Amino acid sequence: MSHGRPIGRTLRTLLVGQSRPVIRNLHSSVRCAQPTQPHTSCHSGHRSRSRLYSTVHAGDLQFGQPLSETHPHLLKPGELTPGITAQEYANRRTRLAQKLPKGAVAVVAAADVVQRTGSCFYEFHQDPDFLYLTGFNEPEALAVIGQDASGQDHTFYLYVREKDPKAEIWDGARSGTQAAVDVFNADETGDISSIKTILPRVLGDVTQVFTEITQPNPAASGLWRFLYGTPRRKTDFAELIDSRKIKQLRHTMNELRAYKSPAEIDLMREAGRASGKAHTEALRTHFTGERELDAYLRYRFVSNGCDQIAYEPVVAGGRNGLGIHYIRNDDVLHDDEMVLIDAAGKKGGYISDITRTWPVNGKFSAAQRDLYQAVLNVQRTLVSMCCGDANMSLDKLHSIAEKFLEDQLKHIGFDMSGKAVETLFPHHISHYIGMDVHDTVGYSRKAVIREGHCITIEPGIYVPDDERWPKHFRNMAVRIEDSVAVGEAKPLVLTSEAVKEIADIEGMRE
Repeated sequence: MSHGRPIGRTLRTLLVGQSRPVIRNLHSSVRCAQPTQPHTSCHSGHRSRSRLYSTVHAGDLQFGQPLSETHPHLLKPGELTPGITAQEYANRRTRLAQKLPKGAVAVVAAADVVQRTGSCFYEFHQDPDFLYLTGFNEPEALAVIGQDASGQDHTFYLYVREKDPKAEIWDGARSGTQAAVDVFNADETGDISSIKTILPRVLGDVTQVFTEITQPNPAASGLWRFLYGTPRRKTDFAELIDSRKIKQLRHTMNELRAYKSPAEIDLMREAGRASGKAHTEALRTHFTGERELDAYLRYRFVSNGCDQIAYEPVVAGGRNGLGIHYIRNDDVLHDDEMVLIDAAGKKGGYISDITRTWPVNGKFSAAQRDLYQAVLNVQRTLVSMCCGDANMSLDKLHSIAEKFLEDQLKHIGFDMSGKAVETLFPHHISHYIGMDVHDTVGYSRKAVIREGHCITIEPGIYVPDDERWPKHFRNMAVRIEDSVAVGEAKPLVLTSEAVKEIADIEGMRE
């Protein structure tokens, strides 16, 4: 148990003085809590005197995200986010703390709200590292995690937006500092608006600070830098810390997140099942436009049980499929062409990733059948290799895929001399998946895949309109992708509900 205390919550409010929710050790029944002596607690960056309390049910309060008490249709008791318990979040923080040197801390920031235009904003998407460690799904928050005195557990400081009735009229409920302690199990909290005065105290004696937030955003385009200038070399946060103490956190977080727990795999299986069913359901209908098919899939992902889309869908008819990240989805679907769909849903913060290709009219032509079967043969073979005892890495799988694709394409009349396979198959066979579509960026593709790794297998062939290639295959694109949980002896396909055999595809419209 983290910090030697139970992970959970009970709700109580002051009987005397200002009413304020406190959440610990949740029970479905109401319990009284009446301390005989006033006591002090440090939960919000200051000391506050407690008086008499009575319990209230969490369902009677409002928070910045669903809880099992307020949204029992989404979360089970004990879960902090759908499918993931408060105890699992605490265990993650302990594993992180144990990887840090003695006296060091990790500092992780929440994502910010991104404005779309004027007063409109994009749907909030939490920073995956922050969500992985805290379960807290609001913007403007900061976590500081380190070892406790024993070295066997962790300390957890979580600074968040305070409750603000006026702001909440516009932006919805906030959880506030009290919930940071009693729902999210922080040892200390504080109002994020005071972080400039809080952090120097918290970080003053640490030996090292592991973080990824000391540099301004490097992703600004060349045009942006030209128009608005080069970002500052150091942030205000970085100036608080001796630069010799700063270390990168990315490698450590990748080691933690690369291996999925049973609960994480269960969530990804749920997302894969719902998403795969949506693909199969779409096959039953004849669509005349990319946008119509796009809209149908988005709807079916959610109606089948996902929270939202996992990424912007690719719905690419005919030669549009040659653009690997084509997302305009605004063209006409022609009966004599195929449509390539790369789309899936997300559940509880975990994604699914699926690509399917099928003939718009429901029946493969001879050339379409040959090219599709070539890709499918390779995809099935590579999926079977996703097990620990096969001693594979993503790069090994890619090399095998290139060789197999080359053999398959030669068999149906392609000239595969030179670097033909790199032209026809320009992307990698696989990437890690989890909370992100391309999860744990920087985690080595040379690492041997083991039980707990979750990856994609996605061979594809994209035939340009070039005289080098057989005429009847030109402007065709086929990609077949499944999400796979690596097992020690055999893989678990997380997206098996999305049909891919030719007979099954053609049978959907009969």
